[in-house]
Amino acid sequence: MRTSPNRLIATVFGAVYLLVGLLGFVVTSGVGFAATEGANLIIFEVNPLHNVIHLAIGAALLYAGLQGVAMSKSINTAVGAVYLLVGIVGLFLLSSPLNIIALNGPDNVLHLASAVLLLGVGLSMDKAVAPARARV
Repeated sequence: MRTSPNRLIATVFGAVYLLVGLLGFVVTSGVGFAATEGANLIIFEVNPLHNVIHLAIGAALLYAGLQGVAMSKSINTAVGAVYLLVGIVGLFLLSSPLNIIALNGPDNVLHLASAVLLLGVGLSMDKAVAPARARV
């Protein structure tokens, strides 16, 4: 894991998102599962659905980080792309009844920053060197 940025990022992000998902359930007691207004976890707004999503993403990242480089690259890139989409769409959902994961401004900033880091590492690190072609 020390030699692969993808495995390191996937493992660290996975553990952090699992922790955030679990801590989110501590503060969301009494909040509707898909409520548009959630409870604050530090400065981030969460509801139980948001917590479940954090747990799923954390589990996928942690599993990938523990499995190997190829899976870590794939999951980092996929989660980064999803977070990029959520970060952009989230900007338009803040005051909308479609905001079923209780997004707020800090959530959007964190999702966009996570997207940049995950996509950057997933797309640029751990490049395999192509074997030299034999001359005939």
